[in-house]
Amino acid sequence: MDYQLKDKKVFISGSTKGIGYATAKTLAKEGAEVIINGRSQESIDKAILSINSEIKNTKISGIACDFSKKDEVDLLIEKIGKVDILINNVGIFNPKDFFEIPDEEWKDFYEVNVLSGVRLTKALLPKMLDQDWGRVIFISSESGLNIPVEMIHYGMTKTAQLSISRGIAEITKGTNVTVNSVLPGPTYSEGVKDMVDADNNDKKEIENEFFETQRPSSLIQRFADPQEVANMIAYVASPLSSATNGASLRVDGGVVKYI
Repeated sequence: MDYQLKDKKVFISGSTKGIGYATAKTLAKEGAEVIINGRSQESIDKAILSINSEIKNTKISGIACDFSKKDEVDLLIEKIGKVDILINNVGIFNPKDFFEIPDEEWKDFYEVNVLSGVRLTKALLPKMLDQDWGRVIFISSESGLNIPVEMIHYGMTKTAQLSISRGIAEITKGTNVTVNSVLPGPTYSEGVKDMVDADNNDKKEIENEFFETQRPSSLIQRFADPQEVANMIAYVASPLSSATNGASLRVDGGVVKYI
């Protein structure tokens, strides 16, 4: 399928690994001009090298930024300038008992997971409206609907993203700019791999236990691959999704038992 993304300029926060990386690779393959992001230049260079080893003649670059630091975010926005597509993907998570989460960790999660997208959208959306075309996509999570008891602070930030995304979509009424959220389910990203910290045989055992005890409502009963989520994001980012605005689109493997 031609997603009609050739030469569209894209910025993806938190895109040196996992869903962000898979999305960057997919959009680069479609001919988009992709700016990736990580906390260090080393991680960016490694991701670009990896993508270029698979895809020839890409238009890919990167800007380092730690989204917990507002001054770095301000500098990043200045460097980006203008984009056609903004994908707010950066996020942190850490399983922790509710009674053991300190106030500072609540603030850190909100700063990175929520305010990163607020700041980027506030800066870049006006230019999309001026040109009467653009895409803003918030990468939320099924945890924004099914708040995980082991990560209540993470679930809170993902619910906030849904509210913010839907509210911002109202600003785009009557234009060719859209604002949507994508909600992945449990995905086998680097963060999950680090938590599993096992070989392939152990991974399957842990995966089975996870879906039996933590996500029994899942219909696919497995972790999604980051590429499966990236496929949805690529569609939402494309001109083909022009009638989809203000939506929350689930790639959750059927975990959420809502109609």
